[in-house]
Amino acid sequence: MICERRIRVGVQRFNGTLKDVFFFGLSEPEVNELKLYFSRSKISDTPERLNVGEKDFGDMYSINADKNSTIIQIEFQSYIAYSVRNESFTTWDDYEEFEGKIFRIYKKSRYLDFVSVGTFATEDFPGSFRHYGISCLDHIVDIVTISEPVVTEVEKLS
Repeated sequence: MICERRIRVGVQRFNGTLKDVFFFGLSEPEVNELKLYFSRSKISDTPERLNVGEKDFGDMYSINADKNSTIIQIEFQSYIAYSVRNESFTTWDDYEEFEGKIFRIYKKSRYLDFVSVGTFATEDFPGSFRHYGISCLDHIVDIVTISEPVVTEVEKLS
């Protein structure tokens, strides 16, 4: 039997403790409702030698998630748009303005511009909306929504 403890976490506290997460997927339990799933990671205790071609980069420590890692669920009651990108194909953009490091709240972004051009969402309808972003180890997840995120952490108990 797997025992777990669910803890609802405020966005500000959550943002301050988030580091090195893996994106594990999403679901839409109801029409236009979004749940995103992430896992906290751990740095390996065992070094591994990294060689690329003839270049030796020395000892490295892998970042992993395992069956005991804390799962993070972020839920939005509704959304205007969301996107999942391969982190390897993204680049830093000085145009964008945001607060936070891993969990970001954007004031200005290319994704907000894309949503403004590609939808009829405005301040009048459906109302004031925000761009939230989560920068994971392998993915970048973007959500534009009028909903506040609800963050729940699921800890495995021994």
